[in-house]
Amino acid sequence: MPPSENPRDPAHKPFDPGEPRVYSYRLPGDWEVLAGKTDADNDLLSLRLAAPNDWWFHVHGLAGSHVILRSKPDAEPSREILKQAAAIAAFHSKARTAGVVPVVCTRARFVTKPKGAKPGTVHIRKETMIKVRPALPAAAASL
Repeated sequence: MPPSENPRDPAHKPFDPGEPRVYSYRLPGDWEVLAGKTDADNDLLSLRLAAPNDWWFHVHGLAGSHVILRSKPDAEPSREILKQAAAIAAFHSKARTAGVVPVVCTRARFVTKPKGAKPGTVHIRKETMIKVRPALPAAAASL
């Protein structure tokens, strides 16, 4: 029998979103990239799991995964690493089969959720645009 939906019932177990379900990749230089699988996972990834200095990516103007490039305390990602993370964001989007597509990029600290917005909806500031072809880089290994 499933748990009760009534919060006053002692058998009721509240929903625990837990950790987001993500695609995980390693880029050259041991950079870690995470991409959300659902809107709820995107929220958890972008708003809870991402550190303020992590890089955040999303295809511009279309539905797609929120993608995080984990920051390192002792290094900044090269332009090539940022482009590879952007290509992963484009791949995990509705633009997967397109040619060159724009992907927005910002630090995770500039990603916020508007009050009352549906899952997966965020507001971003201080973004830059990177144009890439959707791809999972050959050097990237899915974990």
